Amino acid sequence: MRTTLLNFLLLTTVYASAQTLPQTFKMEDAPRYSEATGYGYDRTETPAKGSKEPFYFSVRVPDGNYLVTVSLGSSKRAANTTVRAESRRLFIENLPTKKGEITERSFVVNKRSPYISKKEKVKIKDREKRKLDWDDKLTIEINGEAPACESIRIEPASSSVATIYLCGNSTVVDQENEPWASWGQMLPLFFGTDAAVANYAESGESANTSIKANRLKKALSQMKKGDYLFIEFGHNDQKQKGPGKGAYYSFMTNLKIYIDEVKAHGGIPVLVTPTRRRRFDKEGKTVNTHGEYPDAVRWIANKEKVLLIDLNEMTGILYEALGEKESKKAFVHYPMGSFEGQKKALADNTHFNPYGAYQIAKCVVEGIKKNIPDLAKHLHSVSDYNPAQPDDVNQFHWYPAPFFEMEKPDGN
Repeated sequence: MRTTLLNFLLLTTVYASAQTLPQTFKMEDAPRYSEATGYGYDRTETPAKGSKEPFYFSVRVPDGNYLVTVSLGSSKRAANTTVRAESRRLFIENLPTKKGEITERSFVVNKRSPYISKKEKVKIKDREKRKLDWDDKLTIEINGEAPACESIRIEPASSSVATIYLCGNSTVVDQENEPWASWGQMLPLFFGTDAAVANYAESGESANTSIKANRLKKALSQMKKGDYLFIEFGHNDQKQKGPGKGAYYSFMTNLKIYIDEVKAHGGIPVLVTPTRRRRFDKEGKTVNTHGEYPDAVRWIANKEKVLLIDLNEMTGILYEALGEKESKKAFVHYPMGSFEGQKKALADNTHFNPYGAYQIAKCVVEGIKKNIPDLAKHLHSVSDYNPAQPDDVNQFHWYPAPFFEMEKPDGN
């Protein structure tokens, strides 16, 4: 990991009271989280013994990749557990265990803070300050139909772990609250313990504003040779007007900055065309609302000999396969009262719900398998996916986090 002396001194000061790792935390006798202990139950009420309620557990650690091993199950009852981390990043999906069965599962979580050096940091938005992704803790969410977790072990991941950095907008970001979701937070599910996903995307960002906010600079400060940076912009860039703006002008110039900087740091840039918005014509075909932007991404990928995942094309196929009516089930379309405290209907044709985000993450994974064979080696137990044959929404089981938000993400 590339870390300057200033970075090291800064992080040493900030995390002077961080946990000494590796360490195994037993859930049965864990305390509430406090600044004094630096670990414990967090965010919600401490669960009663034998409880089937979801809970959070946090540990204060420095920036980096961490190998997390959870012991799932219960000696007293059958269980079914889903594990997410930080802002709802999915790692373990609906794992059943019989009464008396304890199963260990491991995964790698990327933890970050806004700090780049003693003088520089990421310019996070006010709404981000409430999120788990930029704080000084690594937070694990134990959820599911009947969740049960006996212990959580946290240790630094191997330096050989490949890190997949993501830069993008609200279609990529780790969405904090239900019912919003994005493909970036589903992606960790598909990788083994030799890879980590570091999602630096943020709602409302365009290629240039993400650079100005130091998100790229933060990723580069952590990047090692052979790491990847996935870059998906376009939704918000296309709304920028004025001299020098446009798909083949400022947008392409900014993409070139990403490409050049990542290569200079020994990384591998991957361009991703923007996901389509949900809009159909009279023939039931999706409408390209992004103008020249998808073609501009394809053009510069070809010119610069950069890896490309054509998510714009795949999401068009996906939405058409679902149909105009059924595709609402992949987006944040919910009648009033669907969630506690929801006082008006939600109808958003840009932002996904968990099912939609999951399907699009599968499109990204398919793009990795077909176009990035070296990265595909880090995928585990992934069957082929055809966006023309999406998963049955009725077979998708997502257990919501206990936090809901009516406010839509920035951008459209």
